[in-house]
Amino acid sequence: MYKNIMLKISGESLAGSNEQGFDFDILNDLSNSIKKLQSKSLKISIVLGGGNFIRGSSFSNGVVDRVTSDYMGMLGTVINSLALQSNLKKIGVESRVMTAISINRVAEPYIKNKASNHLDKNRVVIFASGTGNPFFFNGYSRSS
Repeated sequence: MYKNIMLKISGESLAGSNEQGFDFDILNDLSNSIKKLQSKSLKISIVLGGGNFIRGSSFSNGVVDRVTSDYMGMLGTVINSLALQSNLKKIGVESRVMTAISINRVAEPYIKNKASNHLDKNRVVIFASGTGNPFFFNGYSRSS
């Protein structure tokens, strides 16, 4: 039996049938599913995308440069992570958002030992902003 799991959740999945933003029923269902997993004494880490707001590489269009659009995509992951964290808190699940970019007012900086400590305390850890590096290819290819 696994004791540690990492979930990769597409930001686009949070939009549901909407083109962007949130489908709050999906966000609630996701939170409740995470709570069920946590009740099985699993240490849960989550990587959450931001495609329901912006996909940095495809937003760069000559008006917004690629580096800026990549950072905008990273911020989309932070928005989703904060929404998930808020929803988890509402149902009694402790969680922390950790980011690779500095945004200390709303999330903690990623530090490996601190993330491990949160997991040991039965907190869900949500990783946002990818690696914090523009131009980093994550292997995702969107088909039209």
